Amino acid sequence: MFTGIVAEIGHVIAIQPDKLTVEADQILKGLELGASIAVNGACLTATSFTTDLFSVGLSPETLRRTNLGALKTGDPVNLERAMKLGGELGGHLVQGHIDGTGKIVGIAPEGSSTIFRFEAPDEIMQYLVEKGFIAVEGISLTVSTLGSRDFQVAVINFTLTHTNLQFHKVGDMINLEVDIMAKYAQRFSQFQRSRVTADYLRENGF
Repeated sequence: MFTGIVAEIGHVIAIQPDKLTVEADQILKGLELGASIAVNGACLTATSFTTDLFSVGLSPETLRRTNLGALKTGDPVNLERAMKLGGELGGHLVQGHIDGTGKIVGIAPEGSSTIFRFEAPDEIMQYLVEKGFIAVEGISLTVSTLGSRDFQVAVINFTLTHTNLQFHKVGDMINLEVDIMAKYAQRFSQFQRSRVTADYLRENGF
């Protein structure tokens, strides 16, 4: 489990069909084999590391769901270690299970912030609400405006300069993870609706 607060920006050293190697600094302190690291929001397992880089395994499912397969040597990636139980939750509960990818369709400055607009598929949009949480590239953000096929977030300068969003441009593909509470709420709602049948109504006097 993660918080969506990026610890540092790493850089891709090498990428293979089943392995990604990243240069890093802060998140390597106290790292152990098998530990979880979020790379652009995707929860991955550390399979090896040195004092200045680490490698994680890539599964076909991860490559299908995320933008990691499109990474190139030198690309910046957002990094976060798994949260510690009892630690500060600065963002929101992020599983590191990417739901899919979206596309940046707008970037515009607004005061001391930058407005990013993203297009996303219906299977992601259905879970979004204004002022609700969304993890973009592993960053905990708040939906400021919601359309039928797109949404906007306001990114403060500190977040922009401490994440890889500063390097992104219109047309780039980004990883998205919706709030797990929204998934449970929708699942519960679907289950409740499925129980209300014509027979159920008749049996209960409707």
